Amino acid sequence: MPQVFITRKEHFNAAHRLHKADWSQEENERVFGRCANANWHGHNFTLLVTVRGTPQHDTGFVMNLKDLAEIVKTEVIVKIDHKNLNLDVQFMKGIQPSTENLAIEIWRILQPLIAEHNATLHSVRIFETENNSVEYLGE
Repeated sequence: MPQVFITRKEHFNAAHRLHKADWSQEENERVFGRCANANWHGHNFTLLVTVRGTPQHDTGFVMNLKDLAEIVKTEVIVKIDHKNLNLDVQFMKGIQPSTENLAIEIWRILQPLIAEHNATLHSVRIFETENNSVEYLGE
């Protein structure tokens, strides 16, 4: 059966600070650079969620894109848009809020919900900047 990939794109804005409390500020700045700013900093992120599967005979869909959009918006975007990833986002509590870790946590949220629609989560890709992105393909 042919495998087809569909992707939903969303945008969100969020602040974060990368640091380790048991390191000096100098060490944090050396490792994390500007991301260690004590006054936080933000990004205009782009999130791409790609799902794969075989198109269903009756609809021709791998998964209804309307359903995918709703899941991504309600389970992820509403919880992170215009938030501080360190302070405001429950699913990031106790986790270094790197874009890598954010992609992993978004995967953990979306994977079972997409499986309920008889599709497979293929990847979570987050553009932190125009030039830098992270892609997670699961474990």
